[in-house]
Amino acid sequence: MLSRPTLEGARRAAGALLLGLALAGPALALDLPGPGERDTCPVCGMFVARYPDWIATVLYRDGHAHHFDGAKDLYKYLLDLPRWAPGHRAEDIAAVGVTEYYGVTRIAARDAWYVIGSDTLGPMGHELVPFATRAEAEEFLRDHKGTRVVRHDDVTPQLLKDLDAGQLK
Repeated sequence: MLSRPTLEGARRAAGALLLGLALAGPALALDLPGPGERDTCPVCGMFVARYPDWIATVLYRDGHAHHFDGAKDLYKYLLDLPRWAPGHRAEDIAAVGVTEYYGVTRIAARDAWYVIGSDTLGPMGHELVPFATRAEAEEFLRDHKGTRVVRHDDVTPQLLKDLDAGQLK
């Protein structure tokens, strides 16, 4: 025999649906300091403020920030912190943000969806192009001949080397 839904059961289902939608929604904007005119990327040495559509930032708990001219250099830094930031420790990082492509706002790097292999180049060539939602990333992938969408945990030193070499699989 089938039972009738209860009001409490309906509330639980609605709550689970809303939680699922919240988790699947766009990444929230981060309030991070911007680079000064003389701030350079610790990886490539470029003046970061010249590329506002691509800025990425690591903010440390003590208020110190490092800025990058794109997500690719940001991830090179994060994946080899002793090389690029001697004396800094991963556990001292308070926030890591990238500039999402369509809204040009900074979002958490961990929450972003990245398109690789597209016909859109960043300041350092082939780039991890960040998006706030999977839908935006997939639309961009189609419109700009990208090869795939990756997430934070998919970014490896080998992927970054491949992007630098133009191997966009």
